[in-house]
Amino acid sequence: MKTTQQQHHPPSSFPKHFFNAQIHLHKIISNFLIFAFGVALGASLNIYLKDFPFQLYSTQNKYSHLSTNNPPSSSPPPQSLNIPTNQTKAKTSAAGPAPPIGLKEYTKSPNILHEMDDDELLWRASLVPRRRGLPFKRTPKVAFMFLTRGRLALAPLWEMFFKGHEGLYSIYVHANPGFNDTMPENSVFYGRRVPSKNVTWGEPNMVKAERRLLANALLDFSNQRFVLLSESCIPLFNFNVVYSYLMDSNQTFVEAYDLPGPVGRERYRHKMRPQITLDQWRKGSQWFEVDREIATEVVSDEKYFPVFTKYCTPSCYSDEHYLPTYVSIKFWKKNSNRTLTWVDWSKGGPHPSKFMRTDVTIDFLKKLRHGSKCEYNGKRTNICYLFARKFLPNSLDRLLRFAPKIMKFN
Repeated sequence: MKTTQQQHHPPSSFPKHFFNAQIHLHKIISNFLIFAFGVALGASLNIYLKDFPFQLYSTQNKYSHLSTNNPPSSSPPPQSLNIPTNQTKAKTSAAGPAPPIGLKEYTKSPNILHEMDDDELLWRASLVPRRRGLPFKRTPKVAFMFLTRGRLALAPLWEMFFKGHEGLYSIYVHANPGFNDTMPENSVFYGRRVPSKNVTWGEPNMVKAERRLLANALLDFSNQRFVLLSESCIPLFNFNVVYSYLMDSNQTFVEAYDLPGPVGRERYRHKMRPQITLDQWRKGSQWFEVDREIATEVVSDEKYFPVFTKYCTPSCYSDEHYLPTYVSIKFWKKNSNRTLTWVDWSKGGPHPSKFMRTDVTIDFLKKLRHGSKCEYNGKRTNICYLFARKFLPNSLDRLLRFAPKIMKFN
């Protein structure tokens, strides 16, 4: 009987073991779910925390440009956040540190456009090296400076003159700011207008414009000779002759002479003493050619130019007296006392003759080129003028026709 009961009825401890097994299984499942949840939560937090500093950096970078104009009143972020500042970002940027600056960057031709006012421009242009000689090779250039009221009507003729001689010249145009006409992009005059102010012919502003042109041209260290021309000027020789004439000369070409009478000595103002005396007063053409030394001294002049600005009123015509007087006082030994720009005063009056289309002939141009005698580097020569004025716009077609033959352009 005991054997049969044992076979058909399990021991009384079986339900208790079964119940304990179920509880144990539930604990395993619960622990697994908790573990899985913890793993998922940890992974999510890990991803979020990796992105969190980047978001802070991006937010700071996004608004960093505002801090330059409107600095926040709050204190800087705690160092414990380790948020990079602009200075830190500059040091640790992917591009690395800026490349070192060599001599080439200091001496290369600058952009003609700038935001300097006259005082800043003249100061910058007055900087000169004190050591003689050059530690590098450079090709000297002639700076052609055009002082115009408006359109440069004879530009096509000058285009022919400059063609094929890139790297040997620089061009600067000072026009009235109210003139808005532009040159085509394929022109040598394109983008060559200097930042300018209003210009009134014959008044001190004219000399200010000349100094402004010189100062802009001096920013290019390669410019060694400086020629001032008007919109009515034409070249009388090809570029090679003009370039060699200027570069080989041991003189500068500023017309300066002592002229008695109402358009000479009587324009002198006695209030200019003691800086400028009557015996130093000179008259001459406003169209000149100077070397780099004189050009630098002119833009640096703080002794004589202020006197002209103050006392040389419009009837004094400082553009005819300032540079001739200044160069005669400071550089009379190296000045030729003549201009390179021919002009006709034979008809009298306050202005020289103007030449229209019918005046331009082959014989007339030949006369301008070789019809005079002068001195060049201590020797007599019949090449006295490299340029001539005043040619009206309607003379352009004949000039273009005769230039290749007479002046040997192209």
